[in-house]
Amino acid sequence: MNSNKVRWIAISIMALCALLVLAACNKKENTEQSSNTNTEQQAQPAQSATPIDPATVATVNGTVKFDGTAPKPAKIDMSQDPGCKGSNAAETVVVDNGDLANVFVYVKDGLGNRAFDAPKDPVVLEQKGCQYHPHVIGVMTGQTVDIKNADPTTHNIHPTPKDNREWNESQPPSSADIQKTFAREEVMLPVKCNQHPWMKMYVNVVKNPFFAVTDKSGKYEIKGLPPGDYTLAFVHEKLGEQDQKVTVAPKDTKTVDASFKAAGE
Repeated sequence: MNSNKVRWIAISIMALCALLVLAACNKKENTEQSSNTNTEQQAQPAQSATPIDPATVATVNGTVKFDGTAPKPAKIDMSQDPGCKGSNAAETVVVDNGDLANVFVYVKDGLGNRAFDAPKDPVVLEQKGCQYHPHVIGVMTGQTVDIKNADPTTHNIHPTPKDNREWNESQPPSSADIQKTFAREEVMLPVKCNQHPWMKMYVNVVKNPFFAVTDKSGKYEIKGLPPGDYTLAFVHEKLGEQDQKVTVAPKDTKTVDASFKAAGE
């Protein structure tokens, strides 16, 4: 074997050894960086929500009014389905002696980093008389909505959300309940029935338990609120949203009323 060939083999072996050493160093460096990153992540404690002292919680309540002449309820023609024998009045704007029903009231801001577990008990949504009952509900993210069909006809429950997953399921008479959850916050999420176009309702999904829906007398009540400064939102499907500030002290009870006008007034 001549000297040039020997020299070429030696150079090749040296180059291969250098590559192997470089690869080993890079692997060690990457492993150390990954280990350091994991250690840093483990060293950073997760933010924990401030616990609520039940001995200091407050209550916010009030009444929501409608300012102006209440619109007449729209009539519903259910004649297309003999299995529908419910009220023939729509629930769009429900006013009784100036009191406004179906307003969703919730704590929009002020809770900071507090986190809350979804209640284990479901919120029941019933289809009866070919209408949804209640017309407006509030749930927490991850809380179950239990949908029942009390009618002798088939319904198609069809939420049309902006931020949650859309679905459409048929529910024949006397069938099992449909149970669903919503993963993201979304206020006034519309739900319809493809089988009966007049059937509409709204689901309000929030991350905290401090919400209520006004009843026929326009009243609402939110209990268990920790002391602090908050923004309350009042939301109606047709009349829009109003926000109001409120400060509650320990064991406090504050009244926060609201009033909506008809669109265009």
